[in-house]
Amino acid sequence: MLVLTRKKNQKIMIGDDIELTIVDIKNEQIKLGVSAPRHVKVFRKEVYDAIQEENRVATQSDISQEKLKTLSSLFKK
Repeated sequence: MLVLTRKKNQKIMIGDDIELTIVDIKNEQIKLGVSAPRHVKVFRKEVYDAIQEENRVATQSDISQEKLKTLSSLFKK
């Protein structure tokens, strides 16, 4: 892990097109601004983890193969 020290309004670049800006610092908290291209998804870690868990649960569906075949045949008609 790279640890950097920055002051308010200073920036950090990630690659050529992602820019982090220290917007504000109060007590034990910072406000961090992120400028990135639209195709780059930016999430807080806890939100990202929740999305990953939902995706994991969704892939472990209890739909049987028989139900999938029936559903598939409906779309073929």
